[in-house]
Amino acid sequence: MTVSEQQLQSIVQRVLSRLDTPAVRPGRSGGLGPGDGIYATLDEAVAAASQAQKVLEWQRTLGDRQRIIESIRTTLMQNVEMLASLGVEETGLGRVEDKIAKNKLVITKTPGTEDLTTTAWTGDHGLTLYEFAPWGVIGAICPMTNPSETVICNSIGMIASGNGVVFGPHPNARRVTHLTISLINQAVVAAGGPPSLVTCVAEPTLQVAQSLMTHPGIRLLVVTGGPAVVKAAMGSGKKTIAAGPGNPPSICDETADLDKAGRDMVRGASFDNNIICCDEKEFLAVASIADRLKDVMRKNGALEIDADQYERLKKVILTVDKGPGQESDINKKFVGKNASVILKEIGVRADDSVKIVLVEVNRNDTLLYTEQLMPVIPFTRLRDFDECLELAKEVELGYGHTSSIHSRDITRMSHMARVMNTAIFVKNGPHYAGLGAGGEGPTSFTIAHPTGEGLTYPRHFSRMRRCAVVDSFRIV
Repeated sequence: MTVSEQQLQSIVQRVLSRLDTPAVRPGRSGGLGPGDGIYATLDEAVAAASQAQKVLEWQRTLGDRQRIIESIRTTLMQNVEMLASLGVEETGLGRVEDKIAKNKLVITKTPGTEDLTTTAWTGDHGLTLYEFAPWGVIGAICPMTNPSETVICNSIGMIASGNGVVFGPHPNARRVTHLTISLINQAVVAAGGPPSLVTCVAEPTLQVAQSLMTHPGIRLLVVTGGPAVVKAAMGSGKKTIAAGPGNPPSICDETADLDKAGRDMVRGASFDNNIICCDEKEFLAVASIADRLKDVMRKNGALEIDADQYERLKKVILTVDKGPGQESDINKKFVGKNASVILKEIGVRADDSVKIVLVEVNRNDTLLYTEQLMPVIPFTRLRDFDECLELAKEVELGYGHTSSIHSRDITRMSHMARVMNTAIFVKNGPHYAGLGAGGEGPTSFTIAHPTGEGLTYPRHFSRMRRCAVVDSFRIV
């Protein structure tokens, strides 16, 4: 069973009409009604998710979980345009069309219970099984950059593995996160699941997030954010899966299909105005093809600025310029804004057909070392592939997140993959292909490179359990 269109409209109208109400009284479900999952206090949110998780684990089957997930997919797919529009409206980040694409990606390609494959061994001494067990209640800290996408993706994976979830939304994405959680809970109940399986606190703050990390009712932390929040989670004493920052380089060598490479590099770097951590953050090109590559980029939505304009632009997009070879501080006012908005600050007129601002810089420029999270992309020409790879390794800053190459040379592709050692490595495509968008495989918006899981799936939100039957049950 899924939520009907009439029920959906009622849910959406009710939630949106109450999202801006004052903080709710203790004991009330966020002003949104029973089962919506929005609570006044963290203790209430954890208690509700814990109660629902016990029902899911002990009174529902794997088949029930999968039916719940299918209900979530159906319900959220009917609301992607609204979630995308609300996300842009509330956070001021990205493009509606790209957020629609991201929401559809996580709805359709996040794995469910099929990821939980049982392993069995039989022999002279009997039968041994390896199976996946839930943790209980997971505490999940969400970013402002992908609020609905992260909630959808994590909810599907965590429910598939039998868990309840308490989300810690970013304060600047409160409304869209609340709406996403409410729709998920309604879909869960419609499919026969328990209410408030996914919860959060009505008024998200830094203090609430810190308390979530140390709450005794939380068994596992799944955190997406910058170095500070990752460090705090890993110091909590709890099992932690952490997704941190990235500064992904993209190399193009002289063997590449330049028409495809230039188009894909612009598409990847401009996707949702570059706010996804795996997006291309800098372009490194072999000198012999650099000018031809830039020509292709300009034909596909890049606007190149000159050195004088770049000096003015740096004063706009950086609050502190720490100089050559250093990671500088970005001006958060321009994170996720359209290229035209940023260019207007230096008197350059452009319409929204301009996808990225392209600027050629030397190999020591601060922008190469700075994750901007905006569509301003530094371009550097270097002598050869080896020099490109050396600089790519340097500017990636050791995050181990994402990198890519555009090349027809198989040896170079393999060598770069080993040298960069990133959680995502893309060959001859935009970086978002590494998330399964236009590439093969499932998706995840929690890319846990600091803790080593990489793209996270239901199995990562589980505990392994081993059961042995001695001297029995082998039938051959």
